[in-house]
Amino acid sequence: MKMPQRMDPRMFAPCGMNCTVCYKHCYHKKPCLGCLYSDEGKPEHCRACKIKDCVREKGLSYCYQCAEYPCQRIKNLEKSYHKRYHASLMQNSRTVETEGLEAFMQSQRQAFTCPKCGGVISLHDDECSECQEPKGK
Repeated sequence: MKMPQRMDPRMFAPCGMNCTVCYKHCYHKKPCLGCLYSDEGKPEHCRACKIKDCVREKGLSYCYQCAEYPCQRIKNLEKSYHKRYHASLMQNSRTVETEGLEAFMQSQRQAFTCPKCGGVISLHDDECSECQEPKGK
């Protein structure tokens, strides 16, 4: 998929993930529509997400709005994303909290647009959804 002109702010997940740059959203003919939409098109681990359920139960939109933030679930996810993808979902959330969601999504658009073809570079594999070039080539 090509990078949209404007990233939909509703694609910012409660945990701090930008669902627009998730491999599930980038590569499928019927892409996942993000955590804030229905479970249609989501992989099983996303449909069964305890973080998403927790936020809904508490009537919040994002984890960083919770008095218990960062909870153990967020800390575990942060550790995994840092190790596997060299990314910080907690930093994403801090940026949204301090600079606003629109500014964050605009910076993500710049960081994850393929310079070669304008496709979306997946956070999970650093590969363009259109030309399959690795990030930085």
